[in-house]
Amino acid sequence: MKSLTVILLSCLILLFTSCLSTVIPTAVSKVPAIIVFGDSSVDSGNNNRISTVLKSNFRPYGRDFYGGMPTGRFSNGRIPPDFISEKFGLKPYVPAFLDPWYNISDFASGVCFASAGTGFDNATSNVLNVIPLWKQVNYYKDYQEALRSYIGDTKTEYIIKEALYLISLGTNDFLENYYSLPNTRSRYTLDQYQDFLIDIAERFVKQIYALGARKMSLTGLPPMGCLPLERATNLVNGNGEGCMNGYNGVALLFNAKLNGLVNRMNEEMEGIRVVFSDPYGVFLQMIRNPSSFGFEVSSVACCATGMFEMGYLCDELNPFTCRDANKYVFWDSFHPTQQTSRIIVDYLIQNSLHQFL
Repeated sequence: MKSLTVILLSCLILLFTSCLSTVIPTAVSKVPAIIVFGDSSVDSGNNNRISTVLKSNFRPYGRDFYGGMPTGRFSNGRIPPDFISEKFGLKPYVPAFLDPWYNISDFASGVCFASAGTGFDNATSNVLNVIPLWKQVNYYKDYQEALRSYIGDTKTEYIIKEALYLISLGTNDFLENYYSLPNTRSRYTLDQYQDFLIDIAERFVKQIYALGARKMSLTGLPPMGCLPLERATNLVNGNGEGCMNGYNGVALLFNAKLNGLVNRMNEEMEGIRVVFSDPYGVFLQMIRNPSSFGFEVSSVACCATGMFEMGYLCDELNPFTCRDANKYVFWDSFHPTQQTSRIIVDYLIQNSLHQFL
């Protein structure tokens, strides 16, 4: 009886959220849609539909999402694009393009093509067999065609041109590729690899620009040396239990290059508006001084031991998983909690994304 009640409740929640998402944005909206490319920082469930071990469509993931439902978001609840969409007066979440619960009527005001584990470099997506950036672009082309069939050319052109494009990836290129694959390090120095990624980022922006995109946000890297997984690795290697400062230095250098790219594209590409959204500083403040943001723990994550677990290792039955994720900066060893994402989005709205409001 209890399981039947849960199933019925879940169905009602899905029906309700589906009804909310079928509203087509009006021409008076400054941003009629949120369109997302990237990795697990912004993936709302596309990895559920591909053959990869990197999934999160099971509890305790999603336990603080609507109805307590795991969706494939690597969080206890919502992730940054969801909060950004809500801030712009759209839906309180951005659905995944490959999610069979949704269709083009749902995607008219927001769609996510991101895939957890991917990067700018195609070799990064090969590590865990996830969706590479070039294929996300192909999905975007399919989306445009479906949108034209659904609402016609005029409304489609408006949505494509006025939508806000969120682009968030790069962390995996360093942690899962450059620092993990000897072949990559043998081909590039660290500086060369950063330039290689920046070149891919530029070509990607020009690609979606040619397809009609004009308003974009390029998100910088977080202090990746302070992720619980990296801190735990630092401890195991006998180098202390603090952040891996070398990785943080790489993130700062890459962010500087990414910001330079943004400035150059704004100068050179007609009609484009790109902003650099930098989460590094506010994220590091939360890690160093969690209590000032209402957190209690920042060195380990909420799920399991909080040191190494993410994905399938983040098990609902693990007795160590915390009861209140709002007290933690990190949800699993690699990803922030819903509350952390909310704070980061508030910061980005004030410091970069406000230009599109």
